[in-house]
Amino acid sequence: MIRAIMFSVALVLTGCTEIESVADRTGRQAATSVVTEVIAINFPQVPKPLIEAFTGCVVDNAQALEVRELAKASVVGVDETTVATVRNVLSRPETQTCLRNRATTVF
Repeated sequence: MIRAIMFSVALVLTGCTEIESVADRTGRQAATSVVTEVIAINFPQVPKPLIEAFTGCVVDNAQALEVRELAKASVVGVDETTVATVRNVLSRPETQTCLRNRATTVF
């Protein structure tokens, strides 16, 4: 009996993890277009060939709540909070490392 319950719990948790993973991927996809727009408009110092690389670094290094905020902007529009979120993610050491690594592969 206990084994059956443990097995059922394991199946439920696996299902939750899969749903969470799908939701995260979907949110990150929605966030990508928003981040591209924010970088192109608000960070003119970023060369056009690097916008896609910068977008990837921001989306990859954004935390779940930030991804949610960015994905929401894909529906309701970009505002100052969206720009601040992108700026915050760009300022992180992990994002800076990502930017340096991707910049060298583009040029």
